Amino acid sequence: MAIFIPVYGTITSLELAQIIISHVFSKHGLPVSIFSDGGSLFVSSFWTNLCQQLKISRNLSIAFHPEKDGQTERVNKILEQTFINKAIIFFTIYGRNPSFDLIHISQDSPAGKLSTKLQSVQQVVKEELELAIRRFKKYSDRDRSIPPDFQPGDKVWLASKNIKTTRPTKKLSERWLRPFEVIKKIGSHAYHLKLPLQWNSVLPVFHVSLLKPVKQSSIQNHNQLPPPPVLVEEQEEWEVAQALDSKLKRGKLWYLVEWKGLSKDPERTT
Repeated sequence: MAIFIPVYGTITSLELAQIIISHVFSKHGLPVSIFSDGGSLFVSSFWTNLCQQLKISRNLSIAFHPEKDGQTERVNKILEQTFINKAIIFFTIYGRNPSFDLIHISQDSPAGKLSTKLQSVQQVVKEELELAIRRFKKYSDRDRSIPPDFQPGDKVWLASKNIKTTRPTKKLSERWLRPFEVIKKIGSHAYHLKLPLQWNSVLPVFHVSLLKPVKQSSIQNHNQLPPPPVLVEEQEEWEVAQALDSKLKRGKLWYLVEWKGLSKDPERTT
């Protein structure tokens, strides 16, 4: 069963809890677990403490990709089809059309006319749903391709469309953020990335559609561009992998360092 409740975008964790208690818990009891995205409402301290008090296990889907959860994906498709085709409420709630296996009734009687009308409406809804499914499959398959298979230790670019930066507009932000190291594969279409410590508010698991492999240059002795700096409290800082050497120059201590994400080529150190 799916329950759709309209809310404002400014809803708080307390208001969300009241809605769930009123529309779900009061009618169906307390659940064993709740599967949700990693939005701020579901990772807030209030929601976390509430689930702990009620002994409810929290399961978070991967970032920016609710399709990871099969049930969520199915419900999203049902809701989309409902808006497109004006589907009946029964289908919206149960995900299937009601059964109209009626006994034989004279078509001239009032009951017969009603049953004929109901069956006609059901046929129209069925045809519209089949048309929407074919249309959805057509456009979905057009852009679908075999996803790359990353291995632990591989370097990948991360799409920036879901990452908030300090740039004034999205148009001024990089489309792909610095190469990140793959730690492990999560499920069949998600990967756990090694993010900077300054990104502790970002869930480090991303769908494969948000990643692309870092390609090695085929040009001999081609220098790799350094990754963009990490913002630490609004200040740009470059991550250092290790200090290679040091020396005193004019009373100041200088270090030869290797930048994180680059090789040990002397031209890529400073």
